[in-house]
Amino acid sequence: MNNLIFSLNTTMPIFLVMVIGYILKQIGMLNDNFVTVANKFNFKVTLPFMLFRDIATVNIREIFDLKYVLFCALASTACFWVIWGATKLFVKDKSIRGAFVQSSFRSSAAVMGLAFIENIYGSSAMGPLMIIGAVPLYNIFSVIVLTFEANEDGAGEEAVHGGRIKKAFLNILKNPIILGIAFGMVAALLSLDFPAMVDKTIDNVAKMATPLALIALGAGFEGRKALAKIRPTLAASAIKLVIQPLLLLPVAAALGFTGEKMIAILIMLASPTTPSCYIMAKNMKNDGVLTASIIVTTTLLGAFTLTGWIFILKTMGLI
Repeated sequence: MNNLIFSLNTTMPIFLVMVIGYILKQIGMLNDNFVTVANKFNFKVTLPFMLFRDIATVNIREIFDLKYVLFCALASTACFWVIWGATKLFVKDKSIRGAFVQSSFRSSAAVMGLAFIENIYGSSAMGPLMIIGAVPLYNIFSVIVLTFEANEDGAGEEAVHGGRIKKAFLNILKNPIILGIAFGMVAALLSLDFPAMVDKTIDNVAKMATPLALIALGAGFEGRKALAKIRPTLAASAIKLVIQPLLLLPVAAALGFTGEKMIAILIMLASPTTPSCYIMAKNMKNDGVLTASIIVTTTLLGAFTLTGWIFILKTMGLI
């Protein structure tokens, strides 16, 4: 029961903020223009600031664990390519492939990950390391799949194999979230100490990222259209919350990861789909309706599936 209450206290507030956004849209306080502007503002400003802050404040030299970072990176890479390959084979509707792949493999590592670890252990040393190993790849792979699977007219084979490769590369280089992580890494490695005024400014902007993303997500959620895509929503949710951790948590245990490291890996593999998926999908001409549906579903179900995984890990003495 304690585990259930703990998980509900972590995930339900996130879900309820989405509900507030949805209600505000329904009563006319928010409109489609707000959703568009908020998504662009989050994508280009608040999320990069949040990731910069989370990474720049970590003493990387002191806590760095190459084996752990490599596992996070390789696990994220394997999940992405396997899911995209399977989607190419089994998902016939080309218009939803990009959104389906991104929402299936990409976790709420930065938004929910640190909160989960801090709730259990009181501090988060391994969370930022997991972010370093996984989140840059989340964004690089998301740019790749969203670029190649974008819903654009007149994109023939030549565009797919030529123009889109160049476009994907350029999108990676100028992706604000990737730039935020890169600058955060530089600041952490150089142990930069910003004046209090700068620190507070960065922190204030970063604090807007999660609530604003969730409000915009709820306001942009289209219930009837989402219900029409319930099958891919449930399939992506199953991959995100059950199949990934089922396959890779035993590998992590075999490699000797326990405690805070195991919790961070669990968050990487089995936490709900991150709200930034919706922002990127909308900004890169992919299916925002399906993405929002998967985020809402994984957030609602994640309270229960994460409780189950935590119970299993505790029972096995891994946390």
